[in-house]
Amino acid sequence: MVKELLEHIKTIYPLSAESQSALSEICKEIKFTKGENIQDIGHTCKTIYFVKKGVVRIYYFKDATDITESFEFENSFVARAESLFTGKPSRKAIQAIEDTTLIAIDSNKLFKFFNSYSDLERMFRKIIESSYVNTVNRIESLQFNTAEERYKSLLKDAPDTLKRIPLKYIASYLGITQVSLSRIRGLK
Repeated sequence: MVKELLEHIKTIYPLSAESQSALSEICKEIKFTKGENIQDIGHTCKTIYFVKKGVVRIYYFKDATDITESFEFENSFVARAESLFTGKPSRKAIQAIEDTTLIAIDSNKLFKFFNSYSDLERMFRKIIESSYVNTVNRIESLQFNTAEERYKSLLKDAPDTLKRIPLKYIASYLGITQVSLSRIRGLK
């Protein structure tokens, strides 16, 4: 069940057999259908998810407009960090864009393990650091790059995006309208 998770973790940070066993004990596989919310707006995040199969997005509403914050594909971790670390309800949701299989990691149990399994703590610190850098890069992209540059970067960094994600979500993620996205896509 968690084989894919443990294999991916090896690429981030090596875990002892004891840590792998402890982590496996607090994981469970869950499935969601296309369009289903994994976590709703207003929910307090207490789970870190590993995307085993499928694609998810984090989204929120601003002035009744659905805005996509991020996409996560296979071998990615997803959580609403602002809720996970503060214990406050999130203004964002997580949704399956395709039929999706996740490995759910109970964060309360995981955080308790950090005292006994320092390699687990180091490994998750590396995941959080990487996520932070990605967030900063995304913010800087929105601040400094044109919509066309952001689109080209998305194609370069995640070429499957156009095949797997509806254009309305891609446009929202890029901070543009679908009409603008169509214009940019036509500039080949």
